[in-house]
Amino acid sequence: MNAPQSIGQTLLAAGLIGEDQLRIALREQPARRQPLGRVLVDMGFVSEAALRETLATRSGLPFVDLSVALADPDAVARVPQALARRHRLLPLQYDAARHRLIVAMADAHDIVALDRLRGELGPDVHIELRLAGDTELGRAIDHHYGEAGSIEDLVRALESRTPSEVRDGQLVVRLVDALLADAAARGASDLHFEPEPAFLRIRHRIDGTLRQVRAIHKACWPELAVRLKVMAGLDIAESRSPQDGRISVAVGGRAIDFRVATQPTLHGENIVLRILDRDKGIVPLPALGLDEDQAATLARILGRPDGLTLVVGPTGSGKTTTLYSILNHLNTEAVNIMTLEDPVEYPLAMIRQTQIGDAARLGFADGVRALLRQDPDVILVGEIRDADTAAMALRAALTGHQVFATLHANSVFGALPRLLDIGLNAELLAGNLAGILSQRLVRCLCPHCRTAHVADGAERALLGLATDTATPVLYHAAGCPACDFRGYRGRRAIFEILHLTPELDELIARKASPGMLQAAAREAGHRSLLEDGLRRVADGTTSLHELARVVDLGQAGKAAARGACA
Repeated sequence: MNAPQSIGQTLLAAGLIGEDQLRIALREQPARRQPLGRVLVDMGFVSEAALRETLATRSGLPFVDLSVALADPDAVARVPQALARRHRLLPLQYDAARHRLIVAMADAHDIVALDRLRGELGPDVHIELRLAGDTELGRAIDHHYGEAGSIEDLVRALESRTPSEVRDGQLVVRLVDALLADAAARGASDLHFEPEPAFLRIRHRIDGTLRQVRAIHKACWPELAVRLKVMAGLDIAESRSPQDGRISVAVGGRAIDFRVATQPTLHGENIVLRILDRDKGIVPLPALGLDEDQAATLARILGRPDGLTLVVGPTGSGKTTTLYSILNHLNTEAVNIMTLEDPVEYPLAMIRQTQIGDAARLGFADGVRALLRQDPDVILVGEIRDADTAAMALRAALTGHQVFATLHANSVFGALPRLLDIGLNAELLAGNLAGILSQRLVRCLCPHCRTAHVADGAERALLGLATDTATPVLYHAAGCPACDFRGYRGRRAIFEILHLTPELDELIARKASPGMLQAAAREAGHRSLLEDGLRRVADGTTSLHELARVVDLGQAGKAAARGACA
């Protein structure tokens, strides 16, 4: 019998990596002391999804997606936290009648881990293995075992210190580390430290909404603030001016970046950390949730070899994630992709990323000029803010490059007057604007507790249903332990995509009003942001109440949303 191929040779045979990449990873492996597959993922040579599928095929074990699977608390309670964290395993389900425990592991051949698990459970318990991605496994272990208990112990210890213990900074260090890890494990996008007259409020922004998670005595805040500023490389003596910094730590076996911003307020320094999880930042293009028509429209835009493509929407609507997904889709060895970002949020393999800003002494407009001398095929401009940046982005599109950029506008049709207001020439814009995407993020209803109701008249009218059609069933939020009693779990983007046709280019050259442009697009089958959101309501992904939070439904729609929430 032939010996099984190594994971490196398996990936090489499948064409997922090259010989050069395998050689570099093998040289790095002894220094990193990690499995070869993990090294290949960390170096950006292969995606975690591709590695996961390869391992599952190679081992013959079923695969479990821990980003959606929930572990049974009874199963989790049977395995000590220290054992689960040390050997990277998560108990998923325990069948008492059959004495069977289902366990997720990243390495099914870790004999030491399996022996210690059997020693903990006893000889009567049969273990069934499931394969899971290493990053998802670390995140799930953090979520199900949690940091809350240890944080509460640290907070009580910090608040009850004696004067002689104040000089010991290890307690502060441990508490800050635990708070950062807890925020990342809960899937928060932002971590807020907000001083009040008598206490420090700590809040997480999860799925777009803020929620207070704990309060700490005000006396503890100066030490915590100093620790955060030291980690971010900020001036600890400066508390009267805003500062910006960055923290990079490993949480659950994955790299997490925290973008730190301080702001002096009436009761002390307010500190907000934007959490940048690299594994969440790159979403495959098919996973964005586009339907067939939207995917076909986007493919036509991306298939054009030149032109300016804009992604518009308010702050926090997922524009950067969409752009990164597009760049990752276009990223091959045959293409030179270069970016200008403020700041660089997620490092991307093979893409030349440049951070601009005051510290770099480089602006967007000057940056585009410099990039054009680097032989690019695709250029990303993080944000069009002024006339110079807009003119340089359009000039790059005119000279045969694919240019992608974000713009603050409320809709695809609102982006055109915004560009003209900045100072772009309408005749030059026509024919060189490839497409515009507008998007919002809506929270997804928790699949474990969403509650069905029969649509009433206002809801039927909003969904465009005639009175003689079957009455649809819609869903609204309830709340359960799986979603932390919020009723929602995760978010999904809704889109409006406009492909600029010759007819629309002619209207743009004539400086037609947004209403005329919208009417012409509707004749060509264009679908609005509201219509895409209503599609998500109809299929049970979200609720009318949530859609009304991010999209103007009009008077009838707002009444329907209030009725659905009642």
